[in-house]
Amino acid sequence: MASIPFDTLQFVKTLEAAGVPAPQAEAFSAAVRDSHAFVDVATKRDIDDLRKEMEARLEKMELRLSIQLGIIVVALGAFMALSKWAA
Repeated sequence: MASIPFDTLQFVKTLEAAGVPAPQAEAFSAAVRDSHAFVDVATKRDIDDLRKEMEARLEKMELRLSIQLGIIVVALGAFMALSKWAA
């Protein structure tokens, strides 16, 4: 997961321009920066990678199911042939 870029200096300057004293502006900036450290954000790339991985898994599962269904059909065919032969 990616992190959100945060410009702490620009944030402090914006607060100071709005009349917030420098020590408070710096404290606010540090608090916001620290809170961003614990946030996981999925980017478009993360989602695309997950989609590709899920598609690959589904393709493998589809192949396995097709093979299993083929085996069942062959087994049923053999059973039907043997049951007609035995009768």
